Amino acid sequence: MDLHDYKDVAENYDRYLDVMYSQGQDNHEGFQEFYLNLARHFGKGGVVDIACGTGAVLLYLAKRGIEVDGTDLSEEMCKVAAAKAEAMDLSVNIYPADMTGFCSGRKYSLAIIARSGFMHLPTQELQIAALRNIREQLTDGGILTFNTFDPWPPMQMQQMQTDPQKDYSLRLEYVNSEGRREKIYNAITYDPYTQQMYGHWKFETYDDEGNVIGERVRPLMMRQTYRSEVFLLAELCGFEVLDIYRGYHGDKEDIHDITTARQYRSNLIWVLRKK
Repeated sequence: MDLHDYKDVAENYDRYLDVMYSQGQDNHEGFQEFYLNLARHFGKGGVVDIACGTGAVLLYLAKRGIEVDGTDLSEEMCKVAAAKAEAMDLSVNIYPADMTGFCSGRKYSLAIIARSGFMHLPTQELQIAALRNIREQLTDGGILTFNTFDPWPPMQMQQMQTDPQKDYSLRLEYVNSEGRREKIYNAITYDPYTQQMYGHWKFETYDDEGNVIGERVRPLMMRQTYRSEVFLLAELCGFEVLDIYRGYHGDKEDIHDITTARQYRSNLIWVLRKK
């Protein structure tokens, strides 16, 4: 299981992400508007939000009139997203499924894997399976967008020295769905051979006097993918790279300039077109 498969994580996901983003720990400012612009441009034949989580992108698009379905590997995440859709009086098709094999019975002109969803595929074999399956769910010339980030050697070296069982560092503090203060710690290591980041997140719950009254440990695994790999994966799976954005503010990479990977430590948003 992964971090996101747990009911307690799904129920609190929006709460701790709000804190994470507000503290600048994760550069996702403007991500919903970014995907709305993509949907308006490429999504006239329908949009599917893959790894939709609790619906941050899915419901933002649906509320603005975009025809969009949502799917996620985590049934618990889908339940939270569905409850939010109902509360917003939105009729949205949300269902649990693996991105390597999902099929809703229709085709889409745009598939979105927002934020780190693609990186939760822990092997290259699963990445290939997902890309090939998504291609089958797209209309001719359909668009797929997903995120990676430029692997950063100093961070990789630091993580390689981390014991994922005990070397916890504080990530953030937030108030959980029960109104209790919680602190989140993580211990993440890196394997340069598999390119996998793996370890644990630890959630500590406190009472009003500041005493620890509960602790939960949840696993996490992600795979780092280099730019050169994405070009090869795209070609292998029947896509071409249309654009690469460096963050959510419209800054495009020159896809033919290999030196940009050395100049920037970037959150990359890939836009691929089905051949």
